[in-house]
Amino acid sequence: MLDKSFSPDGTETSLYALWEASGAFSARPDSSAKPYTIMIPPPNVTGTLHIGHALTMTLQDTLIRWRRMQGRDTLWQPGTDHAGIATQLVVERMLQKDGTSRQEMGRDAFVERVWEWKAESGGGITKQLRRLGGSLDWPRERFTMDDGLSDAVKEVFVTLYREGLIYRDRRLVNWDPAFRSAISDLEVDNRETRGNLWYIRYPVEGQPGRTITVATTRPETMLGDMAVAVHPEDERFADLVGRNVILPLTGRRIPIVADEHSDPTKGSGAVKITPAHDFNDFEVGRRHKLDMPSVLDEEARITLTEIEGELRAEDGLADPAFVRTLEGMPRDEARKAMVAALERLEWLEKIEPHTNQVPHAERSGAVVEPRLTTQWYCDAKTLAGPAIDAVESGRIEFVPRQWENTFYAWMRDIQPWCISRQLWWGHRIPAWYGPDGHVFVAHDEADAAEQARAHYGQDTALTRDEDVLDTWFSSALWPFSTLGWPQQTPELARYYPTDVLVTGFDIIFFWVARMMMMGLHFMKDVPFRTVFIHGLVRDERGQKMSKSKGNGIDPLEMIDSYGADAMRFCICSLTGLGRDVKLGRRKVEEYRSFITKIWNAARFCEMNGVAPIEGFSPASVQSPLGRWILAELAQAVEDATKALEAFRFDEYAAACYRFVWNFFCDWFLELAKPVFAAGDTAEAVETRAVAAHVLGTIMRLLQPVTPFVTDSLWRHFGFGAEGSLITAPWPQPEHLDGAKEAREEMEWLIRFISAIRTVRSEMNVPPSRLAPVLLRDASPVTVARAAKWSEAIGRMARVSEVLPLEGEMPQGAAQLVVDEATLVIPLAGIIDLAVERQRLEKECTKVDGEITKVERKLGNADFVARAKPEVVAENRERLETFQAERQRLQAALARIS
Repeated sequence: MLDKSFSPDGTETSLYALWEASGAFSARPDSSAKPYTIMIPPPNVTGTLHIGHALTMTLQDTLIRWRRMQGRDTLWQPGTDHAGIATQLVVERMLQKDGTSRQEMGRDAFVERVWEWKAESGGGITKQLRRLGGSLDWPRERFTMDDGLSDAVKEVFVTLYREGLIYRDRRLVNWDPAFRSAISDLEVDNRETRGNLWYIRYPVEGQPGRTITVATTRPETMLGDMAVAVHPEDERFADLVGRNVILPLTGRRIPIVADEHSDPTKGSGAVKITPAHDFNDFEVGRRHKLDMPSVLDEEARITLTEIEGELRAEDGLADPAFVRTLEGMPRDEARKAMVAALERLEWLEKIEPHTNQVPHAERSGAVVEPRLTTQWYCDAKTLAGPAIDAVESGRIEFVPRQWENTFYAWMRDIQPWCISRQLWWGHRIPAWYGPDGHVFVAHDEADAAEQARAHYGQDTALTRDEDVLDTWFSSALWPFSTLGWPQQTPELARYYPTDVLVTGFDIIFFWVARMMMMGLHFMKDVPFRTVFIHGLVRDERGQKMSKSKGNGIDPLEMIDSYGADAMRFCICSLTGLGRDVKLGRRKVEEYRSFITKIWNAARFCEMNGVAPIEGFSPASVQSPLGRWILAELAQAVEDATKALEAFRFDEYAAACYRFVWNFFCDWFLELAKPVFAAGDTAEAVETRAVAAHVLGTIMRLLQPVTPFVTDSLWRHFGFGAEGSLITAPWPQPEHLDGAKEAREEMEWLIRFISAIRTVRSEMNVPPSRLAPVLLRDASPVTVARAAKWSEAIGRMARVSEVLPLEGEMPQGAAQLVVDEATLVIPLAGIIDLAVERQRLEKECTKVDGEITKVERKLGNADFVARAKPEVVAENRERLETFQAERQRLQAALARIS
């Protein structure tokens, strides 16, 4: 006998161990079945399972489990990313606690220590994915710095370099002064910061007393100013274009240039141009061929090395002696000192409070500095062309389609990809330098030495490049490097291209597009055929989750509290196309009730003798109840299958929920109770067989999303060979003869009972008080059905009897219409109608007041414009709820008027 309740904590771990040991998750390269492949977006090896992981992994596992049941040879490729900065930071902090540093250890010893840490602690997230129920092919697990994947990285780098698609260049990058490394845009967190706008007067050369005022949020970078820009159509400055200004403090002469980068409506209309310390200024500098001296070093301290020769005194206009005191000063201190000096020299016009977006490094928290450095770059524009064509031609489809426009916008304006990082942990760039700086790119040092020998005519000492590659570089090769490339393996031939990629929109450019570029260039084919983009996980009010707000959800805590199945089903039920996932503890708790409902239904079945019947044929079922539930089951299977094919996880979950809770539990099992109680009659035997068939199909239908509870029940009831639910065939809709008539009859019964229940609820009729139902204008079919189902109507609607109405309409009766018939329910003597009418009127008044308040708020244009979208949406939902409640109350009043 089943336990009284399902205990996830006592079941999930042991069940998962059985699944994994059985090899049920393994791909079958030698199978004749059609392959179906999903590559896991590799989580950081440093990571722990967060709610975003739970979302994307649940969706992928649901697809993989479903396709596996459809007979496909499924490969869900697991693995982790070496996560350059994140991993180096973790280990450096450990060293700091031990009183040492990577610099003291040296590169080789530090890298060895990172590998030790990875062996000891790096598998945490894969254990957590098991807790979620992920059916990944674990023996194939890869790591982006495995030997095989490292070979792939070197092969790609060397090939692209020889093709001229990888090169060195001096450009601006996002620079993390704490890590002293370039970082990617994705590792930059723009934070709204309160600061100031400083208005500084720059004296115009040759026009004593005339100045041009520039507004800046970064006065400390003015040491590197190389121009002042004004808009070409700004008449205020038309006569100054082409003239010079003298840069306060340094005395450098810089030109006034006309450039559309300047916005006449912002600040003073004139902006300082610092090409080495601002991305927009860098482009202006290129357009006007300006010098680009750097005035901040790798730690964001003032450096005068590149401007020392330009410091000059200009009759009190500059103060080179002061400027030299700034050497080595941190940027924030330099800012204060320079503002004080500008004020002293009377070049500071005013200061205004100003709020702007300041970039911070996601990992270190330091303010990111645009910095001009020589780095390795990949020619992304050339590689982007085939990727754009793959989407335009339909070889790759985005779901939802709207993300294609985002993809095109990014790809058509793509910039060179900075692929080098100033770290020690990662794929070291396979480049060596000769004594004259000549570069030799090779697979290994021996190959580089051979190239150098050919170049110099003799053996020559070489120095290896110190940098490592951007983590996204190796991730871009994931769909084919994990399958053995550059070796031509059977797995590569069978599982590439993959079928679908499931990911968030935030990495369409950083990862999705780059996988397209690399796959098309090296494999000559797309890396995946479909990209499913899911939304962000937000809290129940639609707000972004964050530590500061305290509204985050820990999926492991949810699994501990409610079980993995509840968490998974909740995620699926909330994942619609193009929609963020509004998730909260209350939602997960609600779906735990669904898991409990499934268990209780199965337990009820077992208690009533329900067991699988070998050779059961749905076509042989005679009873309307049996034919109806089988017809509804066929519809549920059809709806669930269509939903999964269209990536409508919410509709799949809804189809399952609706059938299990509404049809099977609320109606079929309730209506079957007296049949089960009748013993071993032919009808009871048939109804038990139907219940067993339906229950087994429910297990198959739900297995992709709730694998633990379904597998537990499958094994307990013996629906198939032990452990076979994972590979049991996905159910097919079975449309039966006579199903239409059975559905019509049972749908009538459900409408009939539901209508009576609604009235009783609205009128506050106590459950203990039975009431008769009188039929007026009822057809012979309705009268016959009411007689046939009188026991069910009486038991489930609390009805004493159902009779035709004879004579006058009784006083104090509620009326309702079901199809052609009017149902009359005499309530006099059962409830106090006057008191009930008064209660309903009072509730109507209260609801009307709430409607007025919300309407007033939504009618306020200022509120709608200023409030957060989720707050406006919440108020609109409240208005709809109140309006529906008012309609319900008014209908109830009308029935007893």
